[in-house]
Amino acid sequence: MKPIIDGIVGARPNMMKMAPLARSIIEGNRFDLRIIHTGQHFDFNMSGVFLAELGLPKPFIDLGAGAADKNQDEQTAAIIERYGKFLDDNPKPRGIVVVGDVNSTMACSIVAAKREIPIAHVEAGLRSFDRSMPEEINRIICDSLCDILLVSDPAALDNLAHEGHTKEQVHFVGNIMIDNMMQSAEKASSSDIIRRLGIDEPYAFLTLHRPSNVDNPEVLKRLIDLFDELSQERQIVFAVHPRTRHMMDRMGYRPASSRVIICDPLRYIDTLKLMSDAWAVLTDSGGMQEECSVLKVPCITLRSNTERPVTISIGSSVLVGNDPDTIRSAWSSLLEGKWKEAGEIPLWDGKTAGRIVEILTKKWL
Repeated sequence: MKPIIDGIVGARPNMMKMAPLARSIIEGNRFDLRIIHTGQHFDFNMSGVFLAELGLPKPFIDLGAGAADKNQDEQTAAIIERYGKFLDDNPKPRGIVVVGDVNSTMACSIVAAKREIPIAHVEAGLRSFDRSMPEEINRIICDSLCDILLVSDPAALDNLAHEGHTKEQVHFVGNIMIDNMMQSAEKASSSDIIRRLGIDEPYAFLTLHRPSNVDNPEVLKRLIDLFDELSQERQIVFAVHPRTRHMMDRMGYRPASSRVIICDPLRYIDTLKLMSDAWAVLTDSGGMQEECSVLKVPCITLRSNTERPVTISIGSSVLVGNDPDTIRSAWSSLLEGKWKEAGEIPLWDGKTAGRIVEILTKKWL
C-alpha cells in the first residue's frame, strides 16, 4: 500500500498552487494523494469553479469550515477541530503538504504537528515583516512547525536561516504558481473574456482584496475615486473580490465612470488572459505580482510591503501602497514609457512541482 499524502487546500490561491503538484504526485505513482478541502472559501466563484477548471482531483473531504458569518478566529478554530477529527477517523498520512499563507495552511499545520505528522510547506520563508497582516502570522507559525521548507524566492533562504532552520530542511525549488500559469497558457490564449467584457482599447486590470485597502471606508473611497480618475486615460477592468464587494455595497460605493468595467471574480483562465494582454496590472495580490513578473507586464502593487521581494528587484512590480499621489506617479511613469524592464527569475521555469515531488520521495519513502 502506498504512503498517503494529504494536500491541504482551502482558498483560491491554494488551489492554483496545489494543481500542478497534485498532477506530479499522481503521475509519479509513489504516493496516494488525498486532497483535503477545508472549505475556507465558501463562495463557489472563489472555490468550486476553480477545482473544476484547474483539474484538481475531487477532494477526499470538504471540511466545510468556511462560513460568511465566521471571523478569522472562528474559521481557524473550525479548521483545526474538523481536520483533527478527520485524522482521528482515517488512516494517518505519511505527511501533509500545505501551500501559501492562508488560515487553512496554518491551522492544518498545527493539527499535524501535534500528531507528529511531517509537514512540507510550499512557499516557505516569505516574510513581509508586517505582523498587522494575518498572512504574516500564518507564515511564521507554519514555518516554525515544518520539516520540509520549499522556497520560491531567494530572499526566503536568508529569512529561514535567520530563524534557525537547518540547510537540510530548506530547499530552493522555484515558484509553483508559475507551473500552473505555464500549463494554463494555451487555454488562456483562447479565452474570449476580452470580447465578453466589451474591451476594445488598451486597459489596466485591477484587483483589490487586502484589509489595508478595503476594510477602511475612507481608504476604499479614495481608491475608487482615483480609479475613476485614471480610467479617463486607460480603461480599467475591476474584478471585484467578495470582501471588496461587501464593503462597497455596505458603503454604497461604485465607480462613477463607465470606463471602469466591474465584473465578478473570474475563472483562472480568464484572469490569466486579462493579465497577459493588459497594458498594466494594479493589484494587492502577491500571486499576481509573481505572474506579472514572468509575463513581463507592469505591475503597480497596491501594498506598502511585500513578502515577494524578487518581484521588485528582478520582476515587473513596483510598490505604491494606497496613497493616491504615489499611485498617480507610477501610472504617469507607465504613460511616459518609463517602466523598468523585468528580468528572468531563477527557477521560475514551470518545473517546480517535479522538483518538489523528488524531495518528498527522498524524504518520505
